Amino acid sequence: MVGIGVLALMLSACVSTVLDVDGKATQPIPAALVAEMSRKSMSPSAPILIRIFKQESELEIWKRDRKGQFALLKTYPMCRWSGKLGPKTRNGDRQAPEGFYHVNAGMLNPNSQYYLSFNLGYPNRLEAALGYSGEALMVHGACSSSGCYALTDEGVAEIYAVAREALRGGQAAFQVQAFPFRMTPQNMAKNRNDPNVAFWTDLKRGYDIFEVSRRQPKVSHCGGRYVFDTEFEGGEPRSPLAACPPALNPPDPAVASRIEADRLATEVLLANGSVLTAHAYADGGMHPMFRTLLERNGEKALAKRTSRTSVPISRPEAALADQHSPRE
Repeated sequence: MVGIGVLALMLSACVSTVLDVDGKATQPIPAALVAEMSRKSMSPSAPILIRIFKQESELEIWKRDRKGQFALLKTYPMCRWSGKLGPKTRNGDRQAPEGFYHVNAGMLNPNSQYYLSFNLGYPNRLEAALGYSGEALMVHGACSSSGCYALTDEGVAEIYAVAREALRGGQAAFQVQAFPFRMTPQNMAKNRNDPNVAFWTDLKRGYDIFEVSRRQPKVSHCGGRYVFDTEFEGGEPRSPLAACPPALNPPDPAVASRIEADRLATEVLLANGSVLTAHAYADGGMHPMFRTLLERNGEKALAKRTSRTSVPISRPEAALADQHSPRE
């Protein structure tokens, strides 16, 4: 029975039991990226933070510099993600997660069937309390997704090496912020009628803290939602679904100003009718650079470009069609 359970996990998730015979998990950070770190006053062992944007199909690595603030190290184009904009809520819904996650060394997977990967830790504490289900939701290589974020073998090799060295350098866990899109007034206005807008408004508070301060926001949960940079009277509730206790600290004025300015900008965009309609994603997305390669050269050529073992592109027709499906 245990063997059957392990086999089922392998078939349903982004994992494998293949040994790391070629040392891919121990390869060093590329010299060019180390040089970029040096140019930006960063060290390979300094803490990192990762942001993921579905709509833009991009992953960013931020690294703490010698001034103690996070600065952008590199942006990676994402080859494939699955599902639609919105959080993952149940096993088998093909949704790539959205939310705030923390990845420790034990969540790095050198034996992924998609080259290398790390587990996001879905469901997190809030998602588990809400009854959301799913397992082994990864950031991995190749260009195939069933709820994961696929970055190509080359891309994930760099990301894995940078994450490994940060964790070896003493960072207990790095934060991953996964968003539906860049949380701008334009995007909030475009998606104003989406049923997830309240959830996204909560995520935006964490986004804004990082945008303003360039530091990692402290993540808490209460009232069935995310709460950021808040010290509670009596401490954080044991259950993420419990009502939020009174806050002991006031909001950061700079962050509050940013949130209010964006809210007003969103209202202006809606009032003058200049907002373009949002697009629905029938089955995930793909960065424009990979979509162009797929259109010009075909599925097999893109598979060879994105995977060292030519893992097939998942649902290429949907990847090409996602830009042509208006929501309104």
